[in-house]
Amino acid sequence: MPSFFDTSIEFLKGVGPQKAALIGKELSLFTYGDLIQHYPFRYEDRTKFYKTSEINADMPFVQLKGRVTKIDTVGELRKKRLVVRFSDDSGHIELVWFKGIPWISKKLKLGVDYVVFGKPTAYGRKLNIAHPEIEVLTTQNEKISFLQPVYHTSEKMKARFLDSRALSKLIRQVMVLAERHINETLPARISEQFGLIDKKFALWHVHFPSNNELLQKAQFRLKFEELFFIQLRLLKLKISRIDKFKGQVFKDSKLLTSFYNDHLPFDLTNAQKRVIKEIYHDMKSGRQMNRLLQGDVGSGKTIVAFICMLLVVSSGSQASMMAPTEILAGQHYEGLKEYADKLGLGIAKLTGSTKTSERKKIHEGLLSGEIKILVGTHALIEDTVQFNNLGLAIIDEQHRFGVAQRAKLWNKNRNVYPHILVMTATPIPRTLAMTLYGDLDVSVIDEMPAGRKPIKTLHQYDAKRLEVFGFMKKEIQKGRQIYVVYPLIEESSKLDLKDLMDGYESIARAFPEQHISIVHGKMKPQDKDFEMQRFVKHETQIMVATTVIEVGVNVPNASVMVIENAERFGLAQLHQLRGRVGRGADQSYCILMTDYRLSKEARTRLETMVRTNNGFEIADVDLKLRGPGDITGTQQSGVLDLLIADLSKDTKLLQAARNAASDLLEDDPELSKPENGNILRHIQSLKKSVVNWGRIS
Repeated sequence: MPSFFDTSIEFLKGVGPQKAALIGKELSLFTYGDLIQHYPFRYEDRTKFYKTSEINADMPFVQLKGRVTKIDTVGELRKKRLVVRFSDDSGHIELVWFKGIPWISKKLKLGVDYVVFGKPTAYGRKLNIAHPEIEVLTTQNEKISFLQPVYHTSEKMKARFLDSRALSKLIRQVMVLAERHINETLPARISEQFGLIDKKFALWHVHFPSNNELLQKAQFRLKFEELFFIQLRLLKLKISRIDKFKGQVFKDSKLLTSFYNDHLPFDLTNAQKRVIKEIYHDMKSGRQMNRLLQGDVGSGKTIVAFICMLLVVSSGSQASMMAPTEILAGQHYEGLKEYADKLGLGIAKLTGSTKTSERKKIHEGLLSGEIKILVGTHALIEDTVQFNNLGLAIIDEQHRFGVAQRAKLWNKNRNVYPHILVMTATPIPRTLAMTLYGDLDVSVIDEMPAGRKPIKTLHQYDAKRLEVFGFMKKEIQKGRQIYVVYPLIEESSKLDLKDLMDGYESIARAFPEQHISIVHGKMKPQDKDFEMQRFVKHETQIMVATTVIEVGVNVPNASVMVIENAERFGLAQLHQLRGRVGRGADQSYCILMTDYRLSKEARTRLETMVRTNNGFEIADVDLKLRGPGDITGTQQSGVLDLLIADLSKDTKLLQAARNAASDLLEDDPELSKPENGNILRHIQSLKKSVVNWGRIS
């Protein structure tokens, strides 16, 4: 039987089918449960009346009581505005309307007392409030003291009189109906341990708080609960996977030892050694490994991946590596083939552009077990690709692949699931890793190889372009190569950006002696590869490109990265682009070019890039600036569909919630104890497809 919370909002008084369809389309709110969990994004303080003399332009919103002492219409046609003098016993302030003047004029009466609410703004030396809320002062609204919730809505909804206040009325209506249906979802022990108020009380006071203290308690309770249930789900997944899925045991390290002693051209860092030990421990445990390997651009993840492949191949099994682009797959293949050939191991590359005759050979080699290592794009997950015995599946730049694509790779071995190693060069803040990959074990390479000089990053304005060109010429004279990256391919009428073709022409004019490559996303793969190869072979000195080079090319000789319109890129992207240089022993540089006009957020991004090369520090700043939404392209996962918690601000709360969930499962993995009945009932009431267990259902 459908629960109360699944009832459609069209049955609410004042909604009906048409308004319900509009709210569903604009806000994805369809049921009573959705409406209850449409939390306010801010609150307006109606707990105090200010005097006009106390007001300044730095205040957010203020509530005043006084009377209208003058009404004027100023200006003509489009510049017409309504100016009202609003006075109290301490002075006066102007109220201004630019729209709806006839309607407001009829409403206002001289000498009548009103309550006004709005944002004060400085206009010259005067203060005014534009388009304030205004209503006649009554004994009722003079005494009411509350925090007014403000809800997300849309222009289409406002046109149908569904503004924040209207939503507030609907939510109040639902909350009254829901009173007897809201059950406690946490055990008394956890509520006492963390000082949590009860669920019903928290839901009421998050929407209609009578003061700040109650609001804080309500938010704390609901945030904790949401994070607790997400972590509980992830930890339960992890426990059940460990119990349920056995893994192949790989203990034979002969190949690894041979490679390490005779063919490894450099010393591994301590961080790489630590990670290899963690993976080796998983592979010989008899349990299926699911591990996330994080490491900054250039930290040496690929060699770690190859060493792990050797553990698998030593025991007669096969390994695969899936990359998001043909360029990156090609680079991995070239890098690994050099080592595989020395050890006499069969290795092949499979991508979308692999010829049919070549594919046939690869399919046969995989089935016979002759091919030990397969590197490729998502062509690897096609049904026709069958392995003799896949023991390890490595996924590079994991956030570019959907969950379903990863699952297909999992099913490439019917007898026993392969071990999974997920790699990313996009550093993920700890809070995000705990939430997105809470069911995976995490390894981090937090040390760069010896001999690498930190990349020097500079921020230059367009006015310094000639100096930058001079610097580029000096680097080319030293035999180095240069990337110049643009954000767009063609000129856009909406964005005043230097487009790629225009940039290419200006570079060609400034560097008539040099050979220049050009690469962008609209080129055919073979043309792109041709241009890339020219650059790799040092046939061209400058590569003008869009962000297609963000992941891909490894050119140790390239020492300068110039990023045009750097303010248009996100921090993660800037960091990835910068990682294309600094791959050799020479000093490398990243030059961020911008206009003088920069938003506060853009300045923070650029200052962060200049200040640090640490990917995890950059990721933390990025999380604070952008929020978790799409920081790693993981919106598809659904886990980040948070209702009230904020991963950029609630780090400590997330850790506390994870610890509480971990302790609970350690004590009662099946949630069968009577004191955990609340949790079990809540989980059982959820739909199977729900990822965020913190939801009402």
